[in-house]
Amino acid sequence: MSQAHRPGARGRAGKGAQRGGRLPAQLAAARELLAAVLRFDAPADAVVSRYFRAHAQLGQRDRHVLAETVYQVVRQLRLWRHLAEGAPAPLDLCLLALGWQGDENLVSEGLRGWRAQMRARELDALPSALRYSLPDWLAHSLDADGFESLAASLLQPAPLDLRVNTLLASREEVQRQLRAAGIDAAPTPLSPWGLRVQGKPALQRLAVFTDGLVEVQDEGSQLLALLLAPRRGEMVADFCAGAGGKTLALGALMRNSGRLYAFDTAAHRLDKLRPRLARSGLSNVYPVVIAHERDERVRRLEGKLDRVLVDAPCSGTGTLRRNPDLKWRLQPDDIARLVEQQGAIVRAAARLLKPGGKLVYATCSLLRAENQQVVDSFVADSPAFERLDAGVTMAQQHLALPLPRPMLELRPDRDGTDGFFAAVLQRRTDG
Repeated sequence: MSQAHRPGARGRAGKGAQRGGRLPAQLAAARELLAAVLRFDAPADAVVSRYFRAHAQLGQRDRHVLAETVYQVVRQLRLWRHLAEGAPAPLDLCLLALGWQGDENLVSEGLRGWRAQMRARELDALPSALRYSLPDWLAHSLDADGFESLAASLLQPAPLDLRVNTLLASREEVQRQLRAAGIDAAPTPLSPWGLRVQGKPALQRLAVFTDGLVEVQDEGSQLLALLLAPRRGEMVADFCAGAGGKTLALGALMRNSGRLYAFDTAAHRLDKLRPRLARSGLSNVYPVVIAHERDERVRRLEGKLDRVLVDAPCSGTGTLRRNPDLKWRLQPDDIARLVEQQGAIVRAAARLLKPGGKLVYATCSLLRAENQQVVDSFVADSPAFERLDAGVTMAQQHLALPLPRPMLELRPDRDGTDGFFAAVLQRRTDG
């Protein structure tokens, strides 16, 4: 990528915006953290966490200001770099001025005046990819239906969703406990387990969290477990379990009965499941580290399972509200590689099903190449499988999809969730 199109490019070397003295400590720290994040050599949340560990002297308020400022810059990076052309200060200080979430007096008077001019600037004439701070290839790849609304929603921070562990408590009970702790949580409109919290309250020390009554999980992710609809006593697999959020939801749906395999190729991801599993009260979950989708430990289960969830590795474009740096780290070649991997995984997972068994293929992607096209290719090559109507599956659980479509398609602008896609596939009884 050329420097002209690379959002993380340094831009001009510049004179200091705070003429005649050093930058205030908080602003200097933000500048240092922003430089580390804009290298895009690691996920932004990992870079921020590493920076805070190395600067333990930073207080909670400082951490909040730094993190929120940097994330705001990353969300708007392409547009703000464009606006900063010809600005009276170095590029990074201009970006920080536009995104600053702390004491306004720390931003120089000259930059405050420039920022006011930029905020008043008319942007409608700019190309849409620039206006919504998207790489051109990604803007072109997003669904054209309602593009402006979707692109605008991806620039907003996401709310915090919780899933109530109904094995241990009701949603109403957890809501009361959160309210007693000073946290207002409203029931999510789609998931019967969900509570939505505004802001970023510290949950980890609350009894509802330490006792396993709630897990942090986007409402859309909760719906994937409901779509698979496992029953008591069945044999089920979460084929790409990761840290196990959906595994725990599936185990609760199974009422802690049957056998639930949590497969993943990364031991460090499954390690994150273990403390969550201990809090959850579940005893029917079996975490298994596999080498690849055709691992012998997987093949031994071929034709034996009732249901399989494939939450496939994907671009993560549906999570851009939470992970805005993804749009700058992804490249078009990554999508082609992921699509090939997704096809291999869904084919391997499908072999686990007995006749009549169901598979849910899901991603947290907004791209058709990773969603509908992967499913279309699988169905075309797999005559033993048929596609079921996701809306009918949800209606059987007295739940309604936001739109009456044969596949689950969630968007932040329309549904208030992360972007999710899911299709329900069934192995024919005669196949």
